[in-house]
Amino acid sequence: MLIVNALCLAPVAAAQDQPAPPAPEAQAPSGAVDYDVRIDAPRQLRELLDDNLDLMRWRGNPRVDREQLLRLVRAAPEQIKTLIATEGYYSPKVSADLDTSGNKPLVLIDVAPGEPVVVGDVDIELRGFVPFDKGSAPIDAAALRNRWTLPVGARFRTADWEAAKRGLVRHVAQSRFPRAQLLESTATVDPDTHRALLKVVIDSGPEARFGRLDIQGLKRYPASVITNLNTIAPGDEYNEAALQALQGRLQDTGYFSSVEVSADMSSVIASQVKDLKENEGATPQPPSPPAVLPVLVRVTENKRKNVALGLGYSTNTGARAQAEYDNLNVFGKRLKSNVLYEQKHQAARADFYLPTTTGGYNNSFGAGYDRLDANGQITRTTSVHAKRAWGSPLLEKTLTLEALTEQITIDDLPTTRVKSLPLTFSITKRHLDSLVQPTRGYIVNAQVGGAFLPVLTDEKFVRIYTRGLAYKPVGEAGTLIVRGEFGAVGSRDKNGVPSTFLFRAGGDQSVRGYGYQQLGVPVGSAITGGRYLLTGSAEYDYWFKPPWGVAVFYDVGNAGDNFHDLKPKVGYGVGARWRSPVGPINVDVAYGKAVHKVRLHFSLGFTF
Repeated sequence: MLIVNALCLAPVAAAQDQPAPPAPEAQAPSGAVDYDVRIDAPRQLRELLDDNLDLMRWRGNPRVDREQLLRLVRAAPEQIKTLIATEGYYSPKVSADLDTSGNKPLVLIDVAPGEPVVVGDVDIELRGFVPFDKGSAPIDAAALRNRWTLPVGARFRTADWEAAKRGLVRHVAQSRFPRAQLLESTATVDPDTHRALLKVVIDSGPEARFGRLDIQGLKRYPASVITNLNTIAPGDEYNEAALQALQGRLQDTGYFSSVEVSADMSSVIASQVKDLKENEGATPQPPSPPAVLPVLVRVTENKRKNVALGLGYSTNTGARAQAEYDNLNVFGKRLKSNVLYEQKHQAARADFYLPTTTGGYNNSFGAGYDRLDANGQITRTTSVHAKRAWGSPLLEKTLTLEALTEQITIDDLPTTRVKSLPLTFSITKRHLDSLVQPTRGYIVNAQVGGAFLPVLTDEKFVRIYTRGLAYKPVGEAGTLIVRGEFGAVGSRDKNGVPSTFLFRAGGDQSVRGYGYQQLGVPVGSAITGGRYLLTGSAEYDYWFKPPWGVAVFYDVGNAGDNFHDLKPKVGYGVGARWRSPVGPINVDVAYGKAVHKVRLHFSLGFTF
């Protein structure tokens, strides 16, 4: 039987314990030997030996002479056995020979790993884990043991063994018992039966509760910026997820360039050291009172005022220049403003954001001007708005009230003017593996709203809209992307509904192969918005050499005033993909079947 403890399983350390050439002299010896090595072994073991075997690491070194080479060859079998034991092979047949018949010495290594050792039994012993309060729930030992990741029957690999121990302790330390530690771990390997018996002993350490909130680094902004977002109350059970959630909320405020939220463990560590000294050899003591851990919030504040300039290009709206001004403290509120100039689109906007409330609400108000020239229709919109947002990036909700006026010019027709007071509720659900470059999951947005009262409103209306996007891996190098959207507006007279609440289709994020908002209701030489929208898309991306990929896609959809007008317009084509550091860059060549034209589409970043 072979008993392996946690201190002697690291493959690199095991490799370094084997004989190696003596320390070289200052000058290369005259009898230096250049040699090759040929390893006959399964691929995963061959890669392990290539990276760690002394014969491989010293190859090509001009200070290795013939005597040192012979020492390396003699030592190789034992070193190989030690290395491949980390992969679960404890009874291999290994040979190492030196062939000098050719122009260059050749070391021939043959490895027959034999049958791998598998886990025969796992004994997980839990010490401590006694709640201080009688009303507290006991630790669920069965559920904890079920999280063990190296089960009976699995191949006994050193990396998996170490990862299983770390993972179990890490899981315990995430709630209630942050000072949990591994007291003992042994693996008893029987090479004859190819079984490993594992034993792990974990001590919980003291139970912990949260204490006071300690803020460090706050100078320019009021403490309410932090305290309003804190949902951790003194006396709550320690939970690492609560600390991470608070850190995420603070990072999202924009007030800080860096945020670190942690629990002050110093008092717990000092108490544990004291208990070890006082209770050494003594009888077990009843559980001590829960440790109180202050919540530490360390922040580095952003500059109060920031200006950003940018240039860009979009096949939807042309060349772009943009300027943004951000002031984090204007009468206790945050100001965000921007001016955008594109060839087909110009906009200016300013918003004031109030500090997040204790209930987690983000309230803002502002005003804006927007001019869009698309497909023969020029739309000028002036708005004043108030907004409430709450939730998280994974489930985001907003409620927006606007007072807007709109002017629409089409050809030589008289300019029409519309005023409206719409209220819109929006909810967005995200379940993605990455918010910047997703490859798996989905995102769904649904909106419902309208102008319901005859106040500052020319025409009452109701509007619903939903959009979904899903990613699914296909094979090892492919991704299937499916997208769809539907919208509908109900009103007695469409002419009194603001065009920004009607629907048009076409462009990079809609039906490719058609111009931006090219699909809609014809009026004169222009394309205007319709009451209904229905689009869909299927795309397959193949990453032949990440981060580079190619794509094929098929888009379909239309917008109109009636369901029977939604005759599908089809676009399809191919594209190039690059996962850049700032997000995906897409270049598509699409053919619009209804217009018999080929169009180039370009987009940067993940847009939804």
